[in-house]
Amino acid sequence: MKGLAFSCAGEALEALPMGALHWPAERLLAVADLHLEKGSSYAVAARKLLPRHDTRQTLGALAALVDAIRPRTVVCLGDTFHDRDAIARLPEADRVALERLAARTSFVWIAGNHDPAPPPAGWGEVAEEIDRGPLVFRHEAQFGPADGEVSGHFHPVAALTVRGRGLRRRCFLTDGRRLILPAFGAYAGGLNALDPAIAQLFPDDYDALVVGRDAVRRLSWRQLRPDATLG
Repeated sequence: MKGLAFSCAGEALEALPMGALHWPAERLLAVADLHLEKGSSYAVAARKLLPRHDTRQTLGALAALVDAIRPRTVVCLGDTFHDRDAIARLPEADRVALERLAARTSFVWIAGNHDPAPPPAGWGEVAEEIDRGPLVFRHEAQFGPADGEVSGHFHPVAALTVRGRGLRRRCFLTDGRRLILPAFGAYAGGLNALDPAIAQLFPDDYDALVVGRDAVRRLSWRQLRPDATLG
């Protein structure tokens, strides 16, 4: 699994094609916004009927990463579950898969705005944020200077024009001081990386580390495009 090496707050990091962050020196793997049981949430709300396999797909991808990286710590950067009742809706097979993952390595569950209720005891540490040397891991970026901040929440995507075709791809965003991860969940949507809600967090230049099928490509924000508008 070949990722893209980059630095943030002086630390050597790696953006992986599956949309996860690897910090080799700490043997740490970070993922953001899994939104487990989003499919069942939509079914319960009777707004949309989506195939209810998102949790299995997302957990399968996470298990593959743990197999490949063998991290000492996995940090889930909030919104791991789509809503407060998501854990109760977990199919038994997915609950067992999650418990097996939590037993293999040390999990840290950062609280997000979708999942303020902590996971069951024995699944790992629960925290609002954690500090690891020069890096701080939290769910949502804080406005203003934040050297070493690693967060999720915004589900950033890069809109590109390639050979005359418009494409949208998940991406990491960084200016070398702070870092925003893409959403890892199978059903998680995305916010354009040029959206003012994101751009205001990067007052100077910033780059998108764009996730492809087998590689991650670094682009300046100037190479991105806003989403097409109807009209």
